[in-house]
Amino acid sequence: MAARKTTKKPNVSADELKKYYRDMLLVRRFEEKAGQLYGMGLIGGFCHLYIGQEAVVVGLEATAEEGDKRITTYRDHGHMLACGMDPDGVMAELTGREGGYSKGKGGSMHMFSREKDFYGGHGIVGANVPLGAGLALADQYKGNGRVTFTYFGDGAANQGQVYETFNMAALWKLPVVFVIENNQYAMGTSQKRSTSTPDIYTRGAAFGIPGEAVDGMDVLAVKEAGEKAVAHCRKGDGPYILEVKTYRYRGHSMSDPAKYRTREEVQKMRDEKDCIEHVRELLLEGKHASEEDLKAIDKEIKDVVNKSAEFAKESAEPDVSELWTDIYVEDTREDA
Repeated sequence: MAARKTTKKPNVSADELKKYYRDMLLVRRFEEKAGQLYGMGLIGGFCHLYIGQEAVVVGLEATAEEGDKRITTYRDHGHMLACGMDPDGVMAELTGREGGYSKGKGGSMHMFSREKDFYGGHGIVGANVPLGAGLALADQYKGNGRVTFTYFGDGAANQGQVYETFNMAALWKLPVVFVIENNQYAMGTSQKRSTSTPDIYTRGAAFGIPGEAVDGMDVLAVKEAGEKAVAHCRKGDGPYILEVKTYRYRGHSMSDPAKYRTREEVQKMRDEKDCIEHVRELLLEGKHASEEDLKAIDKEIKDVVNKSAEFAKESAEPDVSELWTDIYVEDTREDA
């Protein structure tokens, strides 16, 4: 595969570059395995894969600090892995097992981890955006300097609640980074046919929200833009919009044959813009790693992913009584 060459030296250490390579590879191999399990009937319901978009979340997670929050939509497995959630628990949840993060009740779209400040996983298009502003409001109230990364797609960018949230976030100067993961096709309609502006981030200008477009196939470009956005929010200057222009190689979901684009288009992106191959070339060209080193990393990642699949298969299905748990919070007040 011929990855693009770069003349700009990466402004990161060799260890950081290796970490980004490892993290993106974990997401890709995990998603490939999830696709296999879905084909075997071990994953039910919907399943939206993140293959091709790995640089977005890995680049932004490189800018996050302890206590920062993230909330996203249904294409969420990559976000879970990038923020440090255990692949075993993620895969077990995908297969509806009790060892999953939501005890087998959430599936692909609805899992979370309070320990990792990951607040979903939301199936309703655009509905997570106001929730992300709410998380940012809580942190602003506490004065703890935390930032919330609120992810949504180019399709969701046309939803009304997104602009209601922009207005409120700007008025209250909320510390939220709105991340538009623009993979160009929403469910299956090209952005050119659904969106009146060539760049979606410019819509924030009406609310006084600054932003920029970023090459989402370049993890270093994403990281650089993310650092700028996070610094803006931490200073108390309000929200920031990052439109990260990326590309998904698979269909919208596992049931989508993606006939609205040509195979040649997808292959061209793989050959010329693949985010993992880009970092691989940087590592080899800079002599930060050898071919053998990278093969060893790939083997290590495959072992982790295979282990997660075995863990999921061996986990029991949740008991029927689990249907009634985690619905209400018991009120323990004495005067209740």
